[in-house]
Amino acid sequence: MQYKDYYQVMGVARDATQDEIKKSYRRLARKYHPDVSKEKDAEVRFKELGEAYEVLKDPEKRAAYDQLGKGPPPGQDFQPPPDWGSGFEFRGDGAADSDDFFESLFGHHFRGAGAGAGASSDHHAKMQVDLEASLQGATRTFTLKMPGVDAGGHLASTERTLTVKIPKGILAGQQIRLAGQGAPARGKHPAGDLYIEMSFAPHRLYRVEGRDLYLELPVAPWEAALGATVRVPTPEGSVDLKIPAGAQGGAKLRLKGRGMPAREPGDLYAVLKIVLPAATSEAAKAAYAAFAEALPFDARAGLGG
Repeated sequence: MQYKDYYQVMGVARDATQDEIKKSYRRLARKYHPDVSKEKDAEVRFKELGEAYEVLKDPEKRAAYDQLGKGPPPGQDFQPPPDWGSGFEFRGDGAADSDDFFESLFGHHFRGAGAGAGASSDHHAKMQVDLEASLQGATRTFTLKMPGVDAGGHLASTERTLTVKIPKGILAGQQIRLAGQGAPARGKHPAGDLYIEMSFAPHRLYRVEGRDLYLELPVAPWEAALGATVRVPTPEGSVDLKIPAGAQGGAKLRLKGRGMPAREPGDLYAVLKIVLPAATSEAAKAAYAAFAEALPFDARAGLGG
């Protein structure tokens, strides 16, 4: 995706007060309004202003955006960090009212401070956990930040710490509901709930797709060529896996039911990666030379020419 610097669009500093942002928007909106402006790019600039102001005028959206830090020059491609958005609590009802750039960052659940106009309101948060928390079920402690505005008009956050039980087998994107942990109750109305959307931190062994796990499995050239039985780590312990003779790099070998736990558990796929030993000794070099002589092979035959 292409980065948008909302502060640059608005012509304000990153530490601007909410009042300064409002004043800048009013001034620039008059300047670039398509009905009165003579600027060639007035319509585009006016739309960009609307998108930027929609986020920066809202303390919750602005705080979420600020977590990116100062990104690359506007218009350049970038990828937010995997844990972006974690630990941030906001009000919402599951509807999106932001521009595509902001929504693509935070997801369609975000709504912001204008939501929850009733007597009680649900809150939402994103949290990143280790994969083992889902594989085994666990309890984790989180600190959540709730943005607001201080007396000087600057962003300020309050924090709270929660201990959350992670259900075994929960998937990234699924939510945990904490009843009564949303907005405080008003009058006779019940308090809102807190919905925590889960994501997984990168794992040193496994990649998750749905309920399936993928493991890159290194094998020696002779194991791939001749076939072998090798030990493979799984979430429930190591098992023996048979490598068929003539296996190619990138081949996927399925271990049924060894993926994410559930009533119908996912599978574990071992993706073969052929690893060559380094020719760092005279003996190793001689072995490679003998191999090349015994098996004439053109690795680039398919390229033609």
